[in-house]
Amino acid sequence: MKNIKALGLLLLALLTGLAAAVYAAGWVSRQGGIASNKVVVAAVDIELGSRVNPQMLSLVDWPSGSLPAGSFKDAKSLEDRVVKVGVLRGEAILEGKLAPVGTQGGLSAVIASGKRAMTVRVNDVVGVAGFALPGNYVDVMVNAQQDKNRGEEGRQISKTVLEKVLVLAVAQEANRDDTKPKVVSAVTLELSLEDSEKLDLARSVGTLSLVLRNQMDKTTVATAGITKGQLFGEKDILPISTTVAARPAPARMPRTAPMAQRQSECVEVIQHAARTLNCF
Repeated sequence: MKNIKALGLLLLALLTGLAAAVYAAGWVSRQGGIASNKVVVAAVDIELGSRVNPQMLSLVDWPSGSLPAGSFKDAKSLEDRVVKVGVLRGEAILEGKLAPVGTQGGLSAVIASGKRAMTVRVNDVVGVAGFALPGNYVDVMVNAQQDKNRGEEGRQISKTVLEKVLVLAVAQEANRDDTKPKVVSAVTLELSLEDSEKLDLARSVGTLSLVLRNQMDKTTVATAGITKGQLFGEKDILPISTTVAARPAPARMPRTAPMAQRQSECVEVIQHAARTLNCF
């Protein structure tokens, strides 16, 4: 009796294992039937501005139903192309991540169309303690002496002259993947031509400072700047005019006629047998 139960359990285990094997074989065959294509991906991390070579690329199978737009099937078509954004290892190389054909490598490849790159000297304080990294946005502030006007001296003023300026590079590095602060001596900013002229004038008339801002904040705030008097709560003193207002001529008083020429009225008063003449 015991042998029959043991044989039954063994037979049940064999049937269960056979069913699992059949199901696994069917699943593998279905997976192998999924259509796939070759897609070029990065074999190593590629920094922005780098020129692509075959050693940086590899081909992988990619499901046909989820091919990314702008992907490449042949690594030879990417030879000597320049990436304008950083590409991580295993990430597909897309047309949108590449500079136009014929672009030379370096920082010029990552400058947006119609923009310019301009470098300004900074220190560990002006450079936001090294936290202004490539890919961040900053505001540019200038502290300068205003021009002297008539009757008053030029006042010290601090004013924001540029807002939401993209940092392209710090020192000679344009890698945007590093989040560690770097104390550098120069920062390269991406500007329009008009803003480049404004920044060039601002750095020649005063001291520049960078103000780090939130990358998602796109609002602009127009300010009139602040002077030293306003900072300490002093009221601005109005300039004293050098023009003296003409005083009005005093009104001429009519000349008084001499007493002798005045016409007077007299009254004779008799009192106690004495006569007196009173004139008015």
